[in-house]
Amino acid sequence: METNPQTTIESQPSPSKIKSPEGLELAYRYLEGGKNHPTLVFLPGYRSDMDGSKALFLWDWAKENNVSMLRLDYSGHGSSDGVFEDGTIGQWTNDALFIIDQITQGPLIVIGSSMGGWIGLLVATKRATRVKAYLGIAAAPDFTKWVWEEELTDEQRARCKRDGKLLEDSPYSDEPDVMTYALFEDGKNHLLLEEQISFDNPVILLHGKADTEVPWKIAEKIKSRLKQGQCTIRYIADGEHRLSRESDLKLLETEIRKLYGL
Repeated sequence: METNPQTTIESQPSPSKIKSPEGLELAYRYLEGGKNHPTLVFLPGYRSDMDGSKALFLWDWAKENNVSMLRLDYSGHGSSDGVFEDGTIGQWTNDALFIIDQITQGPLIVIGSSMGGWIGLLVATKRATRVKAYLGIAAAPDFTKWVWEEELTDEQRARCKRDGKLLEDSPYSDEPDVMTYALFEDGKNHLLLEEQISFDNPVILLHGKADTEVPWKIAEKIKSRLKQGQCTIRYIADGEHRLSRESDLKLLETEIRKLYGL
C-alpha cells in the first residue's frame, strides 16, 4: 500500500481539529470556495496524510478554480490523535464520514488514493445522494482480502495471527510497514468487490500499469462491479503506484476539470 512520508509544510498554520465520537482530535483543512461547485474531498492512503503531493496539488488547483476542498487525516495518521495500529478500514471510514458530515454541505466529488480509494468508494456508497462523482488513484478496495490470500505466505499469516501484527520492510520509509490482524479481520466487513457497488454516479480510475503495490487489474474489477458505461479507466503505461510525477498530476487535473465542467 502507498505509505507516503509525511511532508513538513512550515508555511502553513496548524490544521483545524474536530473531536470524534471516540474523543480523538481529528485534523483537517477546509478551503471555502464558490457555492456553484461540489466540494472536493481528498482521502489519502495507508500511513499517508493530507500533506502528500497529490493532496497539495489538488489544494492549489481548488484555490485557482474557486472550488471548496476538504483534506483530512484519519485517526493515527498525520496530525490527528490516535495510535496507527489501533486503526481499521471501518474506523478510518468513520473518521472520514464524520469530518465530511461536520464540515461540508451539499454535493461532493471524492478523490481517494490507494487505501483512500477504498475508503472513498465506501464514502460514495454511504453518502450516495451527496457524492456526484468518484475518482480513484491506484484505488485499492478490498486490499486486506487479496493481500492476505494472495500475497502473504503461510508463515506470515501465522505470525500475524500469533503476534497480532505483521512488520515488513517499506519501499517508502525507513520504518517498517505495519499491518495488524485486526485490520485484516475488520476488512472482511467492508468488501466491495464481491457484488455490485451501490453507487450510480460517474467513476474515473487512474492506474499505472507499472504499479507493483496495487495490481492494475483491480481497476478492471472495480469497473465490473459498476453499471455499464459508468466507469472510465485511464491507464498510465509507465505509471507506478504513487502517480505523483508532473505528467501524472497533469492527467489528474484533466480528469478533474471534466468532472467540474471547467
